[in-house]
Amino acid sequence: MNNQKWFLAVKILAIVGISLAVYLLWQQNFRTEFQPCYVNSTINCEAIISGAVAKMLGIPTPLFGLIGYTIILISAFLKKTKLMVGMATFGLLFCLWIGYRELFELKVVCPVCILCQTVMISIFIISVIVSRSTFVEASADKKERK
Repeated sequence: MNNQKWFLAVKILAIVGISLAVYLLWQQNFRTEFQPCYVNSTINCEAIISGAVAKMLGIPTPLFGLIGYTIILISAFLKKTKLMVGMATFGLLFCLWIGYRELFELKVVCPVCILCQTVMISIFIISVIVSRSTFVEASADKKERK
C-alpha cells in the first residue's frame, strides 16, 4: 500500500475520532436525555462526561481528543509525517492513561472511549508505517544521489 492510501486512512480515522470527541463534548456540556452510551452502571460514558476524568487541568478531556484528532487530520492533509507520528504518540499515551483510570480506578468501561482508543491505536500504527516508509524512501534517494 502506498503512502497516499495510508494518509487517506489516517484522514478517515481522524474524522471518526473528531466525531467521537464532539459527541463526548456534546454530552458533557448539554447532558441530553438520550444517552446511547449508557448501558448500565459499569458500561457508560459518565467517567468522561462528569466523572473523575472529565477534566484535566480544568479542560474537558474530550477537548484534548478533539484538538489532537484535528491536528492529526491537518498533518495528514499536509503530509507532515513527523507531526502526525508525534500527535499519534501523544494521543495513544493519553488514551492509554484515560483507559487505565477508567478500568482500574473507576471500574467503568466507556464504549465511546474504547472506540477512540481503537481509532488512535490504528492512527499510531499507520503513522509509524508511513514514517518508516518515508525514511526508507529518503535513504534510497540519498544513496542514488551519491
